[in-house]
Amino acid sequence: MLTELILTPDPIVIPASPAEALDRAGSGAIITFLGVVRGQENGEPISGLEYTAFEAMARHQFELLFHSAGERWPITAIRLIHRLGWVPAGEPSLWVEVASPHRGEAFAACQWVIDEMKRVVPIWKKVRTA
Repeated sequence: MLTELILTPDPIVIPASPAEALDRAGSGAIITFLGVVRGQENGEPISGLEYTAFEAMARHQFELLFHSAGERWPITAIRLIHRLGWVPAGEPSLWVEVASPHRGEAFAACQWVIDEMKRVVPIWKKVRTA
């Protein structure tokens, strides 16, 4: 399984899909998710989010998540980019790509990775009001 993790303070640049490698691995579905910072939190306007992380542990937890996802579904690739630092409202803070032989598996794995990431990966957000 191809995996890639990027934690960055820079704006997310969506990478090109590694179509040739994924095709050889038998991928029939590539699911991508882009999480964008909303302009409000709990009904109040915000200017953005400040993300902080215990980066070494975050990387370790992501490795465990990717491995667990690969055991649950026949995934051929998982790639994830998460912003750290200041992310203004309207900009992406998370990009996830999951490739699998079939769409149902890819959708399920992508949602599971995001849900588990929010539960176990030590990345925190602080709201800045507008």
